[in-house]
Amino acid sequence: QVQLVESGGGLVQAGGSLRLSCAVSARTFSFSLYVMGWFRQAPGKEREFVATISRSGGTIYKDSVKGRFTISRDNAKSAVYLQMNNLKSEDTAVYYCAADRGIATMRDADYRYWGQGTQVTVSS
Repeated sequence: QVQLVESGGGLVQAGGSLRLSCAVSARTFSFSLYVMGWFRQAPGKEREFVATISRSGGTIYKDSVKGRFTISRDNAKSAVYLQMNNLKSEDTAVYYCAADRGIATMRDADYRYWGQGTQVTVSS
């Protein structure tokens, strides 16, 4: 069974930074073969794409987070990270990491495995 566990969320003031982590555990999960993504869902809104990183390290970002967020992966640790700088109140949401064997896309339907989420709250 594949488990994705997010951590690093919390309460931060606008302009501050947080680093989210997502650790993947599974007996037969070859992390390097998976595309990893971050999504978020704010209260009353649909889940939306934030960033994704391909097997080779290529990245795609939501326009509103470009230049502020950085996604990275550590295949040796089976982990993916989201460094979030200059946070804004509109970044407040539950952040989810996701994994799939396919290509890196911005569609949540394309990701098979999901974590439980970590809350990020940005106060203005």
